[in-house]
Amino acid sequence: MYAVIATGGKQYKVSEGDIIRVEKLGAEAGEKVTFDQVLAVGGEGFKSGEDVKSATVEAEVIRNGRERKLIVYKYKPKSGYHKKIGHRQYFTAVRISKINA
Repeated sequence: MYAVIATGGKQYKVSEGDIIRVEKLGAEAGEKVTFDQVLAVGGEGFKSGEDVKSATVEAEVIRNGRERKLIVYKYKPKSGYHKKIGHRQYFTAVRISKINA
């Protein structure tokens, strides 16, 4: 069984036991979180829309961290303009424990 959830402005296809990295949540390692914005559920038939209005996905927070550094380099020719910026995005790693459909 799998589910499509939305969190942090992104959509993820998850199954029980999967470990995914989502945008930072306000939860510490070991806490339980519930994703209630379920878009679709599949497995023994596909359900979406009003059929999954009450569906939830339960997960456990594994850790919080930051991604690898992403380098943003801006350059304009013939004007001497160079700009180098680094960015590290915060994330929360969660393990999907149960899909309630």
